[in-house]
Amino acid sequence: MAGPELVMRSTRVVTPEGTRPASVAVAGGRITAVLPHSAPAPPGVPVEDLGDDVLLPGLVDTHVHVNEPGRTEWEGFATATRAAAAGGVTTLVDMPLNSVPPTTTPAGLRAKRAAARPSVHVDVGFWGGALPGNRAELRPLHDAGVFGFKAFLSPSGVEEFPHLGPDDLEPVASEIAALGGLLIVHAEDPGHLERAPRPDGPRYADFLASRPPGAEDAAVARLVAAAERYGTRIHVLHLSSAGALGTIAAARARGLPVTAETCPHFLTLTAGEIPDGATEFKCCPPIRGADDRDALWDALAAGVVQCVVSDHSPCTADLKVPDFGRAWGGISSLQLGLPVVWTEARRRGHTLDDVARWMATAPAALVGLAAKGAVEPGRDADFAVLAPDETFTVDPAALHHRNPVTAYAGRTLYGVVRSTWLRGRRIHHRGVLGGPAGRLLERA
Repeated sequence: MAGPELVMRSTRVVTPEGTRPASVAVAGGRITAVLPHSAPAPPGVPVEDLGDDVLLPGLVDTHVHVNEPGRTEWEGFATATRAAAAGGVTTLVDMPLNSVPPTTTPAGLRAKRAAARPSVHVDVGFWGGALPGNRAELRPLHDAGVFGFKAFLSPSGVEEFPHLGPDDLEPVASEIAALGGLLIVHAEDPGHLERAPRPDGPRYADFLASRPPGAEDAAVARLVAAAERYGTRIHVLHLSSAGALGTIAAARARGLPVTAETCPHFLTLTAGEIPDGATEFKCCPPIRGADDRDALWDALAAGVVQCVVSDHSPCTADLKVPDFGRAWGGISSLQLGLPVVWTEARRRGHTLDDVARWMATAPAALVGLAAKGAVEPGRDADFAVLAPDETFTVDPAALHHRNPVTAYAGRTLYGVVRSTWLRGRRIHHRGVLGGPAGRLLERA
């Protein structure tokens, strides 16, 4: 073991080859070797002996709404990245909307980076936005290092980020294909939404009826057609409808470059348990029934859905009025994603190898972050240390994101994140966080 600056040792290290006892050597912020557990460290090299706590790759969350600048009272880079670090997330990619300006021009990207640079506790990258009329901005944004382009097929909820209409998707898909880029899409069909009943009032059943699964299914079919026509890499965001899974599976079987993600709330919550007026559970697309939840787990196991990411979409508490028609739609879960998913995964017989693949390796691969997402030589020394059999009860006041609103309040979860490490530096330990240590990332 020549030249390490630090050795991380655990009886349970999650590697691409499986979980095993190991000593992980770190130098220059990178993993230099994964050695047997008993391998001696050179004299004077510090050893972090984790005992039986699990050493996981730091999570990569590619779907986070930070909202700064412009709506920093909803969330900001300092608070969001503190929450990320406390939850074992070492890299996040920020969505281009809910900030003012949105990240739809190079100037908007510069504003984002300026806001983020002094205050990030974890590494942060940025998505660009694809809007009607901003096709000329896509190449400059791509050249400036965004990881891809976010678009909506239905209204986004904020006027500065309009959705792609019937004549907009194909030109955008064609341009992004020419760039060799990635198009990520909020997939709900506006026609289905317009024909659905209005969601006004406190009843969750009325809100659910206003976002029918057919809206997702039709939009996904439209995206697959675009991928087939132009060869565009297309990623379906926050899938909640089981009805779209067959379309995605068939597309992938034909070799089309279509991928998909789902979120902790779709994997763990069901419509039947949501009380009326409880708009902390409101999100779009919505939390559906148990059959959809179970089908999403099957799709993860089969590789039809590859990623589990938070879609952390916070707001101020006053916007969560007890009316599903008027409340802001979004679930805050950045700090809780790992224990939320692990609690349900372990119940269903999945392992932490699976969780690491869904929440670290696959998201890193999606955006081309070759140095992230796995415990193996050559990768960044980004780690989450987890006590998987310990439990805790979610207290909103103990969360680090700006506004203490969460759909998981009062839930008892498995998996306590003991510490988080970024490039070999401990940035969180037993609830205590250090200063900003993150970097701003660009697409390679």
